Amino acid sequence: MVVTIQMQIVIQELGIQKGKKKGLPAKNLMAERRRRKKLNDRLYMLSLVLYLVKVGLAGDPYVFYDWTVSYITASPLGVKQQVIGVEGLFPGPILNVTTNWNVVMNVKNNLDEPFLLTWNGIQHRKNSWQDGVTGTNCPIPSGWNWTYQFQVKDQIGSFFYFPSLGFQRASGGYGGIIVNNRNVIPVPFGMPDGDITLFISDWYIKSHKELKKDIESGTSLGTPDGVLFNGLGPYRFDENLVPDGIPYQIINVDPGKTYRIRVHNVGISTSLNFRIQNHNLVLVETEGSYTVQQNYSNMDIHVGQSYSFLVTMDQNASSDYYIVASPRFVNPSTWAKATGVAILHYSNSLGPASGPLPDPPNEYETSFSMNQARSIRLHVNIFEISLFCSLNFVIYDVHFTLQYVQFNIPGVFKLDFPNRLMNRHAKFDTSVINGTFKGFMEIIFQNNDTTVQSYHLDGYAFFVVGMDYGVWTENSRGIYNKWDGVARCTTQVFPGAWTAILVSLDNAGMWNLRAQNLDSWFLGQEVYVSVVNPEIDTTEVQLPENTIYCGALSSLQKDQDRRVNFSGASPPAKTVKFVLVAFLVSLLGFFIR
Repeated sequence: MVVTIQMQIVIQELGIQKGKKKGLPAKNLMAERRRRKKLNDRLYMLSLVLYLVKVGLAGDPYVFYDWTVSYITASPLGVKQQVIGVEGLFPGPILNVTTNWNVVMNVKNNLDEPFLLTWNGIQHRKNSWQDGVTGTNCPIPSGWNWTYQFQVKDQIGSFFYFPSLGFQRASGGYGGIIVNNRNVIPVPFGMPDGDITLFISDWYIKSHKELKKDIESGTSLGTPDGVLFNGLGPYRFDENLVPDGIPYQIINVDPGKTYRIRVHNVGISTSLNFRIQNHNLVLVETEGSYTVQQNYSNMDIHVGQSYSFLVTMDQNASSDYYIVASPRFVNPSTWAKATGVAILHYSNSLGPASGPLPDPPNEYETSFSMNQARSIRLHVNIFEISLFCSLNFVIYDVHFTLQYVQFNIPGVFKLDFPNRLMNRHAKFDTSVINGTFKGFMEIIFQNNDTTVQSYHLDGYAFFVVGMDYGVWTENSRGIYNKWDGVARCTTQVFPGAWTAILVSLDNAGMWNLRAQNLDSWFLGQEVYVSVVNPEIDTTEVQLPENTIYCGALSSLQKDQDRRVNFSGASPPAKTVKFVLVAFLVSLLGFFIR
């Protein structure tokens, strides 16, 4: 019998000596043999249990959370208003996990309307049931709760979560997601001295319900009332623009140290330029992809995008420094009040920040921003794409649930989404993009609007291979970057221009492709991509047991089943581990006797 190291330790602690005892009488010898056989049986059983426990405990860990979503009162711009808080916080708590961990998140909806969280950039490998958008999840009714269960599989980087229904993101409900590397996975830069998360966003004093009514009536959003840093208003850099008494964000740092600063544009419609007075931004990561490390004095961050910078505190701290997020491609005179300002405070600072804000990019035109976007490259040694299928489109609206697919409900949608740009106006339809599993898909975003739009694909990181002005044609492929185009989940599309992406469809499921600008998304700019594995795949997650039913399947819902607290329920893998450990303890107790 093979005895593990753990078993040898147990044997030594119990005082069991191996080896043949000599000089025993025949009667005692028989008894000794029976005793030894019994002991060997126990040792074999204990070794087997230890092996099973070792295997069971070696799996990816589970982490459990209970989050309550509710209305709270805040005054980000000096006026009391109702915002959406998570665990009483605005912004919500940061979900800080390590790659391959399993997240069990029980979300309790204490709002007066249905609610869903979506996990922007988390790929949910073969598990689109947890994506948190209306095509794959039925809303959590008011007063109910629902438990998400997903794995942050093979992802490392900076992401965020937010409400996906209606206009709720305009009132908050968002927070950060940090997926850390395991110790065995190297990163292409040294360990920073600290980690800082910043949420920048345009903000309206109107509630999300009022803004929703405006959009439904055809009224545009107009100029935001301000730009927030982590849910706080601007530092009073100008007495004529910023009222006194508004709380602002202060970032405390130590001189000489280097910090990783993760910046997320969680706003609803405004591209923002991010910069730190007198400090250099070294870009190292965007939405889960390490980038070629380049220096920037500022960075345009469009709606729904996330970036990580390394910033070294190398100034003399004669005063504090401004951190600025200002709107892009707008009239400066009418948008002057919509400038977000936070403070970078050295521990040895000699005084408060003062004077003018650091200058934004000089060019009002989008060419500066497009060239900046083109400069962002993937951190790779070898990267080549040469085979793909083509799909060029203007986005149409679709609204359905993945449950209908599971239950074979006919007539919900059509797999006839056009694969060429149509010579007509976009229309409202229920078409779904039919993707080929493990194939490449080329997607062209053509923006004929007058404002910057950004687009996001759930379930994937795609390669941004090209962007240019004018109308995309077949010849546009000649300027594609097929070597080190950055991989991300949200890309900008400039007005009067196009952006091309390539995506490898290796993640089976039904995935949302949408405009991140909230007014465009709300008015219907979304579609779903169906990626079906033609082979039987036992690793693809099936309909969850705790599914909430809606639409044509509402009759399957049992009210009482959804009003229980799921947070105490352990997943099967964790239950097995608990049973094995309990069995081992019992067996050791028996063995010692």
